[in-house]
Amino acid sequence: MSRILAHRSGPLVGVVDVPGAKNSVLKLMVASLYASGEHRLTNVPEISDVDAMAVLLGSLGVDVRFAAPGSHELVLSNSGQVASVAPPDEVGSIRASINLLGPLLACRGHVRLDMPGGDDFGSRPIDMHVAGLSAMGVSFEADATHLEARVDRLRGADVVLDYPSVGATENVMCAAVHAEGTTTIRHAAREPEVADLACLLVEMGARIDGIGTDVLRIEGVPRGALIPTTHAVVNDRIQAATYMAATAVLGGDVVVRGADPDHMRMFLRKLVEMGVDVEATVDGVRVSIDRRLSTVDVQTLPYPGVATDYKPLMVTMMAVADGVGVMTENLYPGRFRYVEELSKLGADIRTDGHHAVVHGVERLRGAAVAAPDIRAGAALVVAGLAAEGRTTISGFEHVERGYDDLIGRLSAIGARLERV
Repeated sequence: MSRILAHRSGPLVGVVDVPGAKNSVLKLMVASLYASGEHRLTNVPEISDVDAMAVLLGSLGVDVRFAAPGSHELVLSNSGQVASVAPPDEVGSIRASINLLGPLLACRGHVRLDMPGGDDFGSRPIDMHVAGLSAMGVSFEADATHLEARVDRLRGADVVLDYPSVGATENVMCAAVHAEGTTTIRHAAREPEVADLACLLVEMGARIDGIGTDVLRIEGVPRGALIPTTHAVVNDRIQAATYMAATAVLGGDVVVRGADPDHMRMFLRKLVEMGVDVEATVDGVRVSIDRRLSTVDVQTLPYPGVATDYKPLMVTMMAVADGVGVMTENLYPGRFRYVEELSKLGADIRTDGHHAVVHGVERLRGAAVAAPDIRAGAALVVAGLAAEGRTTISGFEHVERGYDDLIGRLSAIGARLERV
């Protein structure tokens, strides 16, 4: 397991750049399945999940490589001979493999994949993916280990999602690109990363209206109508929030360059409520604070609410804030598994179902902790930087699945971090 050491740090001062979003780039890479030729993505983060998706796409007939070392530009060459059966080992390593469903059904009419991997947040069913695609004529066979889907002819449909699921919205939209007629997705997810995928598909030749709203209308185009393009990945709002949370906990004055305040309104509102000064700048967001945080109550909700990916960071902020706050998790009930690790650092947190009651303490103390997933790992790094003494964080490979040089970016603004 990869480990890092965090030493008490602060205040943080300077400028930190936000790279492209993990939650967007993996889906954009999958879109290369639609058209033969050379696709290009810019502003690509150098994270291990991009490497895993590159291997998966390579097994299906798309060669993926960086244009040059450190270029953040990805070249995806579709040979025109795309397979529809994904190797189990590659699928099992990455949650975003579920996003193969829509594009492969649209392009090939068939897909077989083992159940996807990724972070373990408890049950994350794909029933809405199946229901939406079934309405378009897709038949499914599944057991505990794999899923197989077939369709002779995709038909446009009126799909109403029970919940604004990001993955279900993306898969239905991607299948609808080559469906006969018009598909309407109601109660669609509105996340910036969903909009980023829709914009890429439009640039390739798809016809999608309502981008950024909860009603998407997709008019199908024939197979072969899409063409390769060059597209810049939207910046990562979760990474931006990480640097803001670190500044909030450690104190200081940091410009998070590339952060889009329109994509983070509820998170920024909570920062202000906690006592952080927040200012939109020409090229990002400036956050500053020279006093102890005040606590708040927070609940996770679909976009534009507080994202579940923000939650470990917010619990960490609450853990050192003045007062008692309640964090309510409405999306993934199993996503409190990092609380025990924060408690090892001296945090006073009690969980009850999908609630966590956080009693703020004046200081944390260094200890050995383990990162259970990407975002919780980043939150433990922030907590470790606030703790007296030294904190050892194992399982850092989880963090590197979603963060492009977290150690380097935090170190550049004053954090004391080192890889063991």
